Amino acid sequence: MNKVYNNAEEAIHDITNGDIIMLGGFGLCGIPENCISALEKKGVNELTCISNNAGVDDFGIGLLLKKKQLKKMIASYVGENEEFERQLLSGELEVELIPQGTLASRCMASGYGMPAIFTPAGVGTEVAEGKESRIFHGKEYLLEYAFEADFALVKAWKGDRFGNLIYRGTARNFNPLMAMAGNITIAEVEELVEPGELDPNEIHTPGIYVHRIFQGTNYEKRIEQRTVRN
Repeated sequence: MNKVYNNAEEAIHDITNGDIIMLGGFGLCGIPENCISALEKKGVNELTCISNNAGVDDFGIGLLLKKKQLKKMIASYVGENEEFERQLLSGELEVELIPQGTLASRCMASGYGMPAIFTPAGVGTEVAEGKESRIFHGKEYLLEYAFEADFALVKAWKGDRFGNLIYRGTARNFNPLMAMAGNITIAEVEELVEPGELDPNEIHTPGIYVHRIFQGTNYEKRIEQRTVRN
């Protein structure tokens, strides 16, 4: 099976209106820049986006928000995006805010084939409204369901033609979990190499989870908030 695609446009060709997509990254670190740009150009709408955050106004998922391509945002942090705030307050965008650990665990459950998890996060808060709970050893836990995503879009440092991936530093973040969780996982990499060139002991995501891979271009790798000395 040939997993290699020429570019992001080819790799996301069958993402359509109304799909549920996961996007790896944390802040602006390790986000699938090429895939996001391709989605913006394609103009697909009514998307449900599962991501740790919503990018910033002019970069990352913020580009999709600006074009009003998202129907729903599922995230744990959205504080740096004014357009997100505007759409939320005006009722234009459906939003589900969940604890970051719960987001990671629901991704993990999807990848492991588990339908749900129990977690103490959110008990006694608005997060718990309408959710089933159970008591284990005298402590209350919420039932949280695994995600069901049509696509997972992730970004890695290196990958081979079989789809094996290596992430670099903190850009690893949510990428490995989401790579396991999508029905179809699309990986963009900075460097695409031949099978055998990656050290098996350094591979973070085995190729069995990756359905499509391409070498990305023109990465900006923006820093959300940069603080330097005078």
